[in-house]
Amino acid sequence: MKKLLIPFCLLALLLCGMSGAAMAAYPDKPLSMVVTYPPGGATDFQARIVTTMSSDEKFFGQPIVVINKPGAGGRVGWNWFAEKAANDGYWLSTYNAPHFIAQSLVFKDSKFTVDSFEPIATWGADPAVLIVPKDSPFKTLKDLIDFAKANPGKVTVNGAGLYVGHHIAMLQLAKAAGIKLTYVPEQGGTPAMQSVMGGKVMAGFNNLADAYRNRETVNILAIADLQRHPFIEDVPTFMEQGVEVDNSSVNYRGIFLPKGTDAAVIAKCEKAFLDMFNDKKVKELMVQSGSPMHVLDRKQTAELFTKVKKNLEELLKDIKE
Repeated sequence: MKKLLIPFCLLALLLCGMSGAAMAAYPDKPLSMVVTYPPGGATDFQARIVTTMSSDEKFFGQPIVVINKPGAGGRVGWNWFAEKAANDGYWLSTYNAPHFIAQSLVFKDSKFTVDSFEPIATWGADPAVLIVPKDSPFKTLKDLIDFAKANPGKVTVNGAGLYVGHHIAMLQLAKAAGIKLTYVPEQGGTPAMQSVMGGKVMAGFNNLADAYRNRETVNILAIADLQRHPFIEDVPTFMEQGVEVDNSSVNYRGIFLPKGTDAAVIAKCEKAFLDMFNDKKVKELMVQSGSPMHVLDRKQTAELFTKVKKNLEELLKDIKE
């Protein structure tokens, strides 16, 4: 029996050594990152900015390839990621909260919950804003509310999908102002913005970043946050205008991995992403594109998920259609 113990011990040591060597080499090929919205929207272009330096040896030393899997306000991509993405460290996904958390609570066909993924890091927080076409008769929030009161259901308001932050902000507005609005879910922020600019809907909720980039063609009537934002300092919050719409719809964006990913991979990813998010060049590019940054580490991101879920469980109980 003693003679048999030696080979087993050697095998165990060899396997540990191989595991350590493999971890030291990670990643040794490009990584794939699922973005659950179409190309060109705020999540997509921000994801490309914050990972643009991933090939640098001080980060991953490998490129991160974006794979767009849009549909159902992000649910198509997150369903795929929860069920099919390998947990080998080479598959990442962007997250949007409250979007994925609200959808996990509302839709029976959601294949994920808040516990289905490993939070890694957060790069930004993008408030929802209420926008109208440049030639809209609604010059103020009050104009829109007054018309909606006189014409129940006539005001069409779009957003990036069902139970994304935009939809939540619209539900809050309707409840707070005592009006009936008709919500039009789109397949992401980009088509939603295009529908507003083209006059296909009367108003829309969209990301501050997208509205900021298109401010020559849309007017921003209000911001769904607790305070004004430096990118659009002239735009008042809903609360400043007497309408109780808070910051529950603020769109937090970041990275998560599949559940069960190796702890050493998670640690390496967290450090690399935090270093990239805090890189001077990345920050400059984000500011130039009107993209608000709000960097959180893994622990803070997990705490954010818990807080958002608790808030949504109360909020959606009162306002969901």
